[in-house]
Amino acid sequence: MSATMLLAPTMLSKAVNLPKISNLQNPTPEIHDGYKPNPTTNSATKSAPWMNTPLVLEPNQVVDFSKPKNRKKSPDNNHQNDGKTFIQKVSGGRGKHAMKKILHSIDNLEQESQDLQDTQKNMKQHIEFNLSFDTLGEDDDDDDDGRNKKWVRRKLPWEREERMVFRRMKREKTVTAAELSLDQGLLERLRSEAKKMRNWVKIKKAGVNEGVLDQIRLIWNTNELAMVKFDMPLCRNMDRACEIVEIKTGGLVIWSKKDTLVVYRGCNYRGMRPISHDKHVTGTLYQTVGGHDDKEEIMPVQGSLYEREADRLLDGLGPRFIDWWMPKPLPVDADLLPEVDPGYKPPSRLYPLRGRSKLTDIELTHLRKLAYHLPTHFVLGRNRNLQGLAAAILKLWEKCHIAKIAIKWGIPNTSNEQMASELKLLTGGVLLLRNKFYIILYRGKDFLPRDVANLVSNRQTEITSFQLQEETARANTIETFDYLDQPLSESSTVGTLKEFQIIQSEHEGFKAGTNETELQVEVEKLRLEKEIRILEHKYIILKRKINKASKELAKLNSAWEPAEPNEDREIITSEERECLRKMGLKMDSTLVLGRRGVFDGVIEGLHQHWKHREIVKVITMQRVFSRILYTAQCLEAESGGVLVSIEKMKLGYAIIIYRGKNYKRPLKFSRNLLSKREALQKSLEMQRIGSLKFFANMRQQAIYELKRKLDALEYIDMDEKKRLTS
Repeated sequence: MSATMLLAPTMLSKAVNLPKISNLQNPTPEIHDGYKPNPTTNSATKSAPWMNTPLVLEPNQVVDFSKPKNRKKSPDNNHQNDGKTFIQKVSGGRGKHAMKKILHSIDNLEQESQDLQDTQKNMKQHIEFNLSFDTLGEDDDDDDDGRNKKWVRRKLPWEREERMVFRRMKREKTVTAAELSLDQGLLERLRSEAKKMRNWVKIKKAGVNEGVLDQIRLIWNTNELAMVKFDMPLCRNMDRACEIVEIKTGGLVIWSKKDTLVVYRGCNYRGMRPISHDKHVTGTLYQTVGGHDDKEEIMPVQGSLYEREADRLLDGLGPRFIDWWMPKPLPVDADLLPEVDPGYKPPSRLYPLRGRSKLTDIELTHLRKLAYHLPTHFVLGRNRNLQGLAAAILKLWEKCHIAKIAIKWGIPNTSNEQMASELKLLTGGVLLLRNKFYIILYRGKDFLPRDVANLVSNRQTEITSFQLQEETARANTIETFDYLDQPLSESSTVGTLKEFQIIQSEHEGFKAGTNETELQVEVEKLRLEKEIRILEHKYIILKRKINKASKELAKLNSAWEPAEPNEDREIITSEERECLRKMGLKMDSTLVLGRRGVFDGVIEGLHQHWKHREIVKVITMQRVFSRILYTAQCLEAESGGVLVSIEKMKLGYAIIIYRGKNYKRPLKFSRNLLSKREALQKSLEMQRIGSLKFFANMRQQAIYELKRKLDALEYIDMDEKKRLTS
């Protein structure tokens, strides 16, 4: 390889601008026979064998391979790679990172083009106005500064000017009761001991019950710390679990991790005091908290507006459920309500004027969505004897339309179906939802609150009393005009029973004993006439449906053009027919006809079978032999084969068709038959017409029977009238 091939572009440009030497008159020196280059000097490199003359270069223009230089990016190389950087592949695919790289390269090109324009402008000014070197130096400095300037990031097209960023807020750490009451050194010692504990008390679905409290007492007799581990559902809300443990045990939770708590018994522990439910019967705004000594502290409940409003709604309904596993407010414990309420009465109900008592689907969905965001009102664990709960629900319905009842965890033999049915029977409400977690009841559109029901009953009592007063006043007025001393004459029959009997005997012309019989006949005639009108209306509807289905079937039949049978078909002898029949019966491969019948796909299947064998066996499940024969003839005409036989199989019939001796597979199949979809639609329309005709015939027979009965009654009535007149 020659040295000129290893020269950089900058070296070649410098070689062109070499200074003129007076000794050299030609560009290449003369070569003498005795010329021997000095190997020690670095005037020229070893030339390639295909070069005729050596290349003589100056020492500073020869590439020295003994000292490899680090490649540095020069501005000349950058100018040569400008075209490549614009069209070369960018790593990173099609994501934002690749777009940023492309935008960066475009900005670099714009910056370099601007620098080039500025340089040309400065050169023109230097030629025209002969600027000094000082100004040129300043321009060079400016160019260097512009070249060293960092790339300013441009906003990408998908980046908006205003972006709403919602950062994740860290949860503020709440100060526990143990941190407020215990010393820091004692708390650190207890926490270090708690981390080493390996034995705990398992709290199951039933919550912190008496068995769990007994185990904690037993541990506290020998150790000042007790570890508890929670199961569903309290493990979902460990803050609420911590409150329950501190309220029921009177201790302090000093350490928690996942579903585990460590409870400290306290400095002055004298045994755990039993928890009474009376503390939470009506105390919604205040609750009692057990202290470290025998005294109890009453602390106000600090909660959100949602919790305070829910507490105000549940105030006075019953004792609260302390072991509630969800966030506050605490629901009412329905198991502590009385099982039987002697003064319980079902609610009064009155349908609104021109209103619909039943809920529509839209209203039902709307009420379920409303119930999702409501707090839980009651917690229930028993299946029967729910009169106390029903009375509390009626009180709640006066303030809220929906009652939300949760089912307790861990209680055996609970049946939400039995709970819901008994509550619905007692309250008369509408069941919106029932599952193994919740029962939701709606009070109904016709529900009347207690005050409104009292007003309605009082109004009805007043109206009844007014009617009685009017009747008594009318009776007294009649008595004042009744003269006992001067009775009415005996000849006057106005307004008496005798007058009524006379009118009946003169105008009606029948006896009193026959009135009931004729009335029954008239009632029976009216009933029969009504039934006849109903059945005739149904018969007319069926006729309309039959006409509609017949029109659809006619459209499909018009699209089907069956092929005519070929008169010049092949004739096979009886021996050949018998041989082909036996071969067809032994065949395992068959073509099954479904409810669609014969369509273009069946004909294509026949030719596909004939591609590999001479005969094909078609299985059909039709029962009427005339329909089977029609299907066989249709297959023979459409396919161009020869019908061999129709055989009765164990299931259905087998149609054996021979392809013929001069069979050639058609290049293109004719589309005179129905497609697969159209054949299915035709089958459905035929089935529809058959069923409609069947029911129309039944209606017609029923109308005929009713008309016959009506004629018999009219005949009996005419005979009876003739007998009475005679």
